[in-house]
Amino acid sequence: MPETVRMVCPVGRKHVELWSGYTMLVLAVVTTVLAPAHWASIVLAALLVAIGCALAVHGHRINAPVLEFDEQEFRYTLGRYTVSLDPEQIGSYHVLPGRIRSLGLCDTTGRPMRFPSLRNRRTARSHLPLTGMTDPGRVEMFMAAAGIPPRDRSLTRG
Repeated sequence: MPETVRMVCPVGRKHVELWSGYTMLVLAVVTTVLAPAHWASIVLAALLVAIGCALAVHGHRINAPVLEFDEQEFRYTLGRYTVSLDPEQIGSYHVLPGRIRSLGLCDTTGRPMRFPSLRNRRTARSHLPLTGMTDPGRVEMFMAAAGIPPRDRSLTRG
């Protein structure tokens, strides 16, 4: 049975929204317990509950990019967007630096692979978005486990 290796990219905004939302819900309970009969504490608690619930729900809806591979396929998933490739089609990879890191895959001839766009904004894209908190070292370890070498930047294009 083939073993699937999986890497979930960390999403900082998701954690911040979840912690903030749940903290506001706890503050609403504390506010109500401290002064249950005062109208201002009831209004404040209601506002904290509304904002806390909104933040928590939005935090749960944020999707994290997931990279997976097994012997038959390499998969990238972000919510409902999925890219599945045969590992033999991938020749190399590179991690694009920046505020939001991206994974660029090249075919066996060294040309960048093209993927359908996310949310129909473009006709095609040459990279798969990760998150800003994704450690390039972790991506390198994941791709090494998949058997995909990094792109050699010293090669000249011809």
